Amino acid sequence: GGNAAEAHPCGFKWVTEAKHHNKAKLVVVDPRFTRSASVSDLYCPIRAGTDTAFLLGVINYLLTHDKIHRDYVANYTDMSFVVKEGFSFDSELGLYSGYNAEKRSYDRASWDYELGEDGFVVRDNSLENPRTVYQLLKKHVSRYTPEAVERICGSPMPKFLKVCEMIASTGNGERAMTIMYALGWTQHSYGAQTIRCAAMIQLLLGNQGIPGGGVNALR
Repeated sequence: GGNAAEAHPCGFKWVTEAKHHNKAKLVVVDPRFTRSASVSDLYCPIRAGTDTAFLLGVINYLLTHDKIHRDYVANYTDMSFVVKEGFSFDSELGLYSGYNAEKRSYDRASWDYELGEDGFVVRDNSLENPRTVYQLLKKHVSRYTPEAVERICGSPMPKFLKVCEMIASTGNGERAMTIMYALGWTQHSYGAQTIRCAAMIQLLLGNQGIPGGGVNALR
């Protein structure tokens, strides 16, 4: 949802510099084919308002194909943290544990980490425990298959998969990727969820806190 070539030309200069001097690749995902898209290495159309489903599809791809930066994920994110027993998510109803239908609100007592006898969060750096954040996230996003993304977002599956492949290529600790967004993400009522999904992608890839990484608003 960002058309930097026209809306942020001073900033977009550095994108073209990176392409020219560092052989950087530019991917544009936007409902419109913009001037930014015209100089991209890959343009993928998307149905307006379906950004979160697209990003959850990317997360599903990364986890399904194990294209994450495992050392970074295990040591610098909460993916190894074990969640309390009793926490659950009903994929059919789209509801988390603790939902009160009468009050239409949640009791979030189960939405927490399990604590050990020392008072610290229980961790499993192997990420194998079914109650780790990693395994719960993997289960949560499993419905966002490439077929589902194509159906929801209108993004052609071959293009969506190519986007995933290019993003996944930065999860090896040797390359970096930045995500740049604009009002196409922030102006939705669920805009914060979309930005958080982008941050989750970067954390899975080890692209937070490094040069050329992060999630950056074009403004």
